[in-house]
Amino acid sequence: MQGLKEFKNSKGEIILYAGSPDLALLETLSHGTGDIWHSSFEQGYKNAFPELAFQTAIFFWYVSDFDDLDNCVSWRVNPNAFAVRKSVWEILQGFDSDYANLQMRALDFGFQCIRFFGGIPLYVKGLFASEVKENVVISATDRHIFYRKNFKNDHAIYMIYRLGIWNLKEWKAFRFAKKNFTQRMYNQIIPPRKLQEIQGDPSVSYIIPTMFRQDFTLQLLDDLSQQCFLPRQVIVVDATPESERDSLLYQQKQYPFVLTVIWQQSKGSCRARNEAILLCTGDYIVFGDDDIRIPENFIENHIKFLQTYGTGACNGLDIRADHHQQDLNDLQRKLEKFGALRWRAGVTSSFSNANSCVKTELVRQLVGNDINFDGGYGEDGDFGLSLAKIGVTVMFNPFAVNLHLKPPSGGYRWWGTQAKIMGKKRKKQPWELDTPVGLVRPVPSPTVMYGIIKQFSPQLLTEYKHKHFSYYLFNGSKYAFLYRLVRLPYKNIQFKKSVFYAKKLISLGVRTK
Repeated sequence: MQGLKEFKNSKGEIILYAGSPDLALLETLSHGTGDIWHSSFEQGYKNAFPELAFQTAIFFWYVSDFDDLDNCVSWRVNPNAFAVRKSVWEILQGFDSDYANLQMRALDFGFQCIRFFGGIPLYVKGLFASEVKENVVISATDRHIFYRKNFKNDHAIYMIYRLGIWNLKEWKAFRFAKKNFTQRMYNQIIPPRKLQEIQGDPSVSYIIPTMFRQDFTLQLLDDLSQQCFLPRQVIVVDATPESERDSLLYQQKQYPFVLTVIWQQSKGSCRARNEAILLCTGDYIVFGDDDIRIPENFIENHIKFLQTYGTGACNGLDIRADHHQQDLNDLQRKLEKFGALRWRAGVTSSFSNANSCVKTELVRQLVGNDINFDGGYGEDGDFGLSLAKIGVTVMFNPFAVNLHLKPPSGGYRWWGTQAKIMGKKRKKQPWELDTPVGLVRPVPSPTVMYGIIKQFSPQLLTEYKHKHFSYYLFNGSKYAFLYRLVRLPYKNIQFKKSVFYAKKLISLGVRTK
């Protein structure tokens, strides 16, 4: 793009920009988290290009822009008023001139940055004073070029189905894009920043919920005792029934941190974490599952990463073990097989309580986990997205690595597995409330559905429903297609059941105890 101006910050880094930014504010921003900055919400770009939902539905946190925030993640760049690190501009090779519309070029640039290159595009209110609203209009041709370059053809066909299968204009644009362009191959990333040494004397609280896995918890405590940067406090919340636990097990060793053990009386991993959060005294909280192994630089790299990027929350790199008896030597061998893409940092669109680090003040701002998820799934993503919605840039941290053992039994999912049992042997789940499940088991999990309704718009729930049934019909064996087609009315009843329970949870509101 011609005409970009240059601004050199106090560290000598060059920032490119269009429009008239507040240069004093840009100086401050350039030393912080972002790679791209804009003020596009006031300029007509908020929630522009809604057709992205046909590809991502609710599976991308940033499909819709957030409300009532002065700073937040947003990839919707205004080409006439934005700033970008010159190094990032060059790695992404600027705007793609294959699009006829300059607005589409900027939106594609921001989307590539966040989705594929590990970049951090941020909305910053007031960086650009102009509040002149542009009319963002994307042609069908440019839209299909975007889909062709970024996704598989199936997604474009699905978009046509959603917009109207007999829409000849859409089919014409699809054929043009398919004939003239190919899907991009993303084999380069924005390199992660060099981790700086830890500043100050931050303290860390480490939370481990466990159930039927006391041996794995002891193994993790040994790994924690070998950390280069020790946690000051480790809180184990053990829900193993009294008849099946060794109550003296955690007293057999002296650890180089304060170990607190809570024998959980309530049910659910969300309640377990919340009980532990109340006792946390550290500046940061690391959330970990009981069945992981961690190298000695694990906590150190979490704190270094958050301080280097100037943000408050991140996910670490979770590596699945081949079997539950593997160890840290196996983790190292697995890491050696990863290519350069292993180091892609940037904004994440997922969150895992198996390996994450969050500033304690942010955890307390959310109070804790939403216990409406107990007995089901989805609490991790809900917590991470809730952080993003209060303006936190939640990042992926490739430096903090764990090996996830996934033993065949034990863990808090033991309660959740009861949901698959039908009939008299079924144990009531927390999300059933005052309406026990009858003959029809709700699918998807009502807690997953609760998270969708809680976090996303009704329009995106509709897109999720269409995706859900499309995958069911077309992603299985071709020979069983007719069986799936005949079974579709029953699947719809299951879906409605899930929505029913989810809405009952919605009526309760967010609960943390």
